[in-house]
Amino acid sequence: MDKERAAQEGRTLATVAYLTFVGTIIAFFLNDDKKNPFVLFHLRQMFGLIILLFIANMFFKVNETIYNILWLISFSGWAYGLFGAVTKKWLAIPFIGEKFQQWFQFIK
Repeated sequence: MDKERAAQEGRTLATVAYLTFVGTIIAFFLNDDKKNPFVLFHLRQMFGLIILLFIANMFFKVNETIYNILWLISFSGWAYGLFGAVTKKWLAIPFIGEKFQQWFQFIK
């Protein structure tokens, strides 16, 4: 399947993946049969952002500055990824998106 066709067919599920943690789970299970590469790309991006947000929350009581920075990075990455999903683009989150794709290859 070429990238444009995958993006066209997977746009809705890729967008759902960015709608909270529950949306990520829903998109994962609905894509389980199709294995659309566009949806998988955005699932990996969102999974990485969820982990980053959990790490940020661990710093909430310890160091508020680190918490704020990580939260801002998470939110910015979420907005960037959501924009990519809606516009059918394979936009990796700057600086960390390619790492998310490497680290989360188990999401298939």
